[in-house]
Amino acid sequence: MTDRLVIAAIQANPTVGDIRANEALARRSMARATELGADIAVFSELFLIGYPPEDLALKPAALAACRASLESLARDTARGCAALITLPCRGDDGRPKNAVALIEGGEIKGISCKIALPNYGVFDEKRIFEPGEKPQVFEFRGVRIGAPICEDIWLETVCADLHRQGAEILLVPNGSPFRRSSGEERFAVAGARVAATGLALIYVNQIGGQDELVFDGSSFALQGDGEICMRLPSFEEAIGCSTWRKDIGGGWRCESAPRAVWPDGPGAIYRAMVVGLRDYVTKSGFSGVLLGLSGGVDSALSLVVARDALGAGGVKAFMLPSRYTGSESREDALACARAVGIPLETIPIEPAVEAFGGMLAASFSGLIADITEENLQARIRGVTLMALSNKLGLMLLTTGNKSEMAVGYATLYGDMCGGYNVLKDLYKVEVYEVCEWRNANAFEDGPANPIPRRVLTKAPSAELRPDQTDQDSLPPYDELDAILQELVENDASLDQIIACGHDPATVERIQRLLYSSEYKRRQAAPGVKIGGKAFGRDRRYPIVNGFRDRASR
Repeated sequence: MTDRLVIAAIQANPTVGDIRANEALARRSMARATELGADIAVFSELFLIGYPPEDLALKPAALAACRASLESLARDTARGCAALITLPCRGDDGRPKNAVALIEGGEIKGISCKIALPNYGVFDEKRIFEPGEKPQVFEFRGVRIGAPICEDIWLETVCADLHRQGAEILLVPNGSPFRRSSGEERFAVAGARVAATGLALIYVNQIGGQDELVFDGSSFALQGDGEICMRLPSFEEAIGCSTWRKDIGGGWRCESAPRAVWPDGPGAIYRAMVVGLRDYVTKSGFSGVLLGLSGGVDSALSLVVARDALGAGGVKAFMLPSRYTGSESREDALACARAVGIPLETIPIEPAVEAFGGMLAASFSGLIADITEENLQARIRGVTLMALSNKLGLMLLTTGNKSEMAVGYATLYGDMCGGYNVLKDLYKVEVYEVCEWRNANAFEDGPANPIPRRVLTKAPSAELRPDQTDQDSLPPYDELDAILQELVENDASLDQIIACGHDPATVERIQRLLYSSEYKRRQAAPGVKIGGKAFGRDRRYPIVNGFRDRASR
């Protein structure tokens, strides 16, 4: 029986479905942990298949591949440190279970399965996995280890059961996506379990992007008295070794551990956007991205994120001016491209606009010009950018923000064209906040102050007709975003929103636009989840929807 443990928290970036690569990553991580003197390495949730695997976990061939990888890694432990490695395992009824296995001394010593399967927000594990019946305590060198998996610590019962079984320390694999409030929520839950059991806890979280989710890592450890004793970096891969000593009373105390400083606010959001875009592009097999640069704030921020994620060589930018594009927009687009070291190619769309105008003249005869002609310009830009994407083999970024997508201020098959959108879950006011943060802060090897000041101060405009601004048809963005925050994030009633001081007619109009634009959002590109109610995986409303809240007046 040992009274000292060196525990390696493996904060790594697996790729969903690439089981061989994940096995190799686990092997490299275990070898490095052994070099650092670790006795046992702890991986994040479902590491061998990647998290979240969704219906991939239902494929028998994928389960068999994960089992083969587990057995191979177990053999490695004859020469190195032990590990708590995670994977989907086939249950007795054939359905998969979300499991953690202890591998040590060349063997699989035991397997414990996740009890609490989340079924809310972005999670639908109850549809895929069969829950475990009882959490298992692993014995490692005379130490009884509890390994509740992610959601298991959000319930009192699982950790309480492990404590009753004699667990001395809790090592927790997690697949917890980033969102604005995730750090506070994790600490609150982990702290509650520590307070209830008196057991030290090590929380190991995944890093990297997977579709619309970004995992920030931010792994940590708590002493048995609730003191934070370890922090691993946010949005970076890391192997954090912490040294633990058994005290006279039988509890485990941390003697040494890394303590990283975590970003917060716009800085954390920006890092999430960079990681999400980088992993989506590279894991999808693309060499880079392209985007249309309009001279506005949304495309400017998208360009800077892309440059910071992929380097200047991985980004191409195009200006697609029309007759309504002002000289300031051309100047601002060029200034932004120069600031990040990316050439800007200009392709005027007026020839195509005139061609479509002539082609449709007879059919449009006698009808007044309206939004149709505006949307036609946006769709010509979309066709042009998609052609460039096909020819150059680069992923097209779309650049609409959450405020615009909420109220349908976007053109289907026009400016909505693209494979990914880093601004998808950012309200317009937040776009400006993140821009200000990036201008004021260095980011890795990225340029300083990359977004021109005029881009941040001029009135937003789609420039699809003379002297157009967004506020011609929308409330000021601070007012719009405040209403949308209540409608989308808080599910507030119209009466509650009006009671905050908003005009009743404006609130009713925004609600109408929100519901009537669902069909557009259903066809929108995926994008980085930032908040609690991202469109798509989080907030799922029917496209055909007759419900409308009514204000009492």
